[in-house]
Amino acid sequence: MRAGDLPNLISLLRILLVGPVVVLLLEHHDRVALSLFAVAGVSDALDGYLAKRHGWTSRLGAVLDPLADKLLLVATYVTLGWLAALPVWLVALVLGRDLLIVVGAIIFRARFGPFRPQPSAVSKLNTAVQIALVLAVTFDRGVARVGSGTLAALVGAVAVTTAASGAGYVWVWGRRARHGGRDPRPG
Repeated sequence: MRAGDLPNLISLLRILLVGPVVVLLLEHHDRVALSLFAVAGVSDALDGYLAKRHGWTSRLGAVLDPLADKLLLVATYVTLGWLAALPVWLVALVLGRDLLIVVGAIIFRARFGPFRPQPSAVSKLNTAVQIALVLAVTFDRGVARVGSGTLAALVGAVAVTTAASGAGYVWVWGRRARHGGRDPRPG
């Protein structure tokens, strides 16, 4: 192993944390689940920092990093929905947006060739708010009460940013599709 492989290894380790986080949540070991989720979050920041700081980027890393993030978020949302700690409609909205993105990418690729979507500001905000909600719910369940107002505000923020992010992807892909798969912006 060489030093440049470290970000990919960290992403793989984050993928391996998904199972234990889910099992711990299901078994109501919320404090430990919260700790592992936090470790996964720190590892995401670390692998991103290392990749950018040292130029240790790779095609594998471009797949592994977002895959690790998505697996962790989807698994925790489904689990917390199953446990009735998150509203089922919110879990469905989050999963629906992700499904929309995957199906849209497959269709776009089949019709126009490769397309590398750049996460928008609202998409990055959506990910941050989704993570904050998981942390708040898990903290509320296992450490100390967060408060229903705070949780409701986070649920609302996740709903709004999820819908806006999904609509943003549809808008960008639709605009590019109307221009034969090309980015219509000058440049």
